[in-house]
Amino acid sequence: MTHSTVPPQPFSPASGFAPTRRHCLQALAALAAPGVLQASLAATPQGATDARFLLVFLRGGYDCASLLVPTASDYYYETRPNIAIARPGSGEGSALPLTADWGLHPALAGSLQPLYAKKQLAFVPFSGTEDLTRSHFDTQDSIELGQPVGGRRDYRSGFLNRLATELGAQPRWHDHLSPLAFTDTLPLVLRGGYDVPNTALAAAGAGKPGIDERQAGLIASMYQGTPLAGPVAEGFQTRDEVARTMQGEMDAASRNALSTKGFEGTARRMARLMQTRYNLGFVDVGGWDTHVGQGNATGALANRFEELGRGLAAFADEMGPAWSRTTVVAISEFGRTFRENGNRGTDHGHGSVMWVLGGGIAGGRVAGEQQALTATTLFQNRDYPVLNDYRGVLGGIFARMYGLNGASLARVFPGAKAKDLRLA
Repeated sequence: MTHSTVPPQPFSPASGFAPTRRHCLQALAALAAPGVLQASLAATPQGATDARFLLVFLRGGYDCASLLVPTASDYYYETRPNIAIARPGSGEGSALPLTADWGLHPALAGSLQPLYAKKQLAFVPFSGTEDLTRSHFDTQDSIELGQPVGGRRDYRSGFLNRLATELGAQPRWHDHLSPLAFTDTLPLVLRGGYDVPNTALAAAGAGKPGIDERQAGLIASMYQGTPLAGPVAEGFQTRDEVARTMQGEMDAASRNALSTKGFEGTARRMARLMQTRYNLGFVDVGGWDTHVGQGNATGALANRFEELGRGLAAFADEMGPAWSRTTVVAISEFGRTFRENGNRGTDHGHGSVMWVLGGGIAGGRVAGEQQALTATTLFQNRDYPVLNDYRGVLGGIFARMYGLNGASLARVFPGAKAKDLRLA
């Protein structure tokens, strides 16, 4: 496999490189403290197209067999004597029943189970990429790029950026598309020709600008009388608007009205921004590499599921009426080994489980191609096989959400065939 790397272009008029609004914003960010808001310079006007999409990337390769529990598989319980989630009805800590074959981790009883019951949550097991490296970094890159496995990689072209390019070319989206990455740096999935800003919404930096008014004035004066004067002013204006929103939440938290800890607080901030201003988003959540002491109904992994579940439920709640027009997909670079290891954990695997949430989706089901999980059906005698290519699943969702035709989908996911699971 040939990897393509592209060095950053110099920010200099002599280079012939014309800076975009995002490049201008990144120049400002270089002067700020880490985690400073890199505010959007592409505002969405009121009355814009209503569909919203958020991609949640679970970095580290989470153990999908603990989340969506294969309760019909005897082999699951034979190979996981210490970390299996008990069958539904087995007492405290048992799986929550979903279908005859699948259960849900009990840590999600108060968050995701109610969404599933309302048909606002679906799972797609046996999903993932054909990338077989089992390397976190390589497979994360492969997922975010969305390009054919085995071909030459273009690190300047992530699949969400290609989606934005396709939507931006449509008359009904041209003036209304407003993407945003809720991350410290622009992720690979949103890199490309379409100008996309990024902002970190971690609680530590919420409501506290990294550049004060005096510094902002000095920076603005540097660009006064140049073509970048307008974008700089817009950037600071948007930063201030977001800061005011965050300050309101912090004030509420001081009265014990809202927690800002962990992903739940971040999710509520994202929802406030996606309600009216941004309609295409990305966030990543780390900490899923559970080689040692994974736990079962309780323990390290259960705690992560509980926090993530609360965050996603909080996002749905905070979106209000806009939730009915929102689709959220959670994905990881790969799953983990079906058998537990000698450290009561799991190692890097292959197939995984995608989560699809939304107020208007056809949820309350486990979708996609499936098979029994036995000693003879595991991939390479160790992992979940990939029966539902993630690019095909997302292509099917994008086709329904945005009305994209085959030619557009082929540009978003080259070489992939859309798989319509009738989720969106």
